[in-house]
Amino acid sequence: MQWNGTPIPERLRARLAHEWENVKLFTTQIEALERARRLELRQNADGAVALVRQLLQRRGIGEQTAWLFVTELFAWRTFRNRREVGGITGMVGTPYRSGLLNHEQGISKAGNKRVRAMAVQIAWSWLIYQRQSALTQWYTQRFARGGPTARKIGIVAVARRLVIDLWRYLDAGVIPEGAVFKDHAVAPSGG
Repeated sequence: MQWNGTPIPERLRARLAHEWENVKLFTTQIEALERARRLELRQNADGAVALVRQLLQRRGIGEQTAWLFVTELFAWRTFRNRREVGGITGMVGTPYRSGLLNHEQGISKAGNKRVRAMAVQIAWSWLIYQRQSALTQWYTQRFARGGPTARKIGIVAVARRLVIDLWRYLDAGVIPEGAVFKDHAVAPSGG
């Protein structure tokens, strides 16, 4: 029934039933993929899975993020420096210089869109779950008291620096300053 007591038209009911079947199908497929990933985390000794496990040890980073960062960035690419990491995410500045004009045009957005979006989401989580980290302290001092535009610029800067810090963590074992581990450990491989 609709709000006014009249019955829902038959075509609309059929369309809603069809859409609900799609939702149930996609939900089942997503749950199967998530189960397969959890099983892979417990049983696989592959290098990429080891990187996912390593990221999952950090508070504020969940399974979806760890898998995305590893599969899209860290498992199959070799980065030489932080500029390459920032460039692949598209979170680097685009300066404009012409004659006497010299100003910044914002971030390039030329990199991986999924990684960039996830990095910004994780940057907000990082500020919540890693309050004592140097990165969170830097954001708080520089951007937190500003307006919405300043906070938006700041969170993109945090996201860029966080992806670079995660690369350093995975590549060289450098733990981001002040970052903490989760309270529970990820299941070891082979068990």
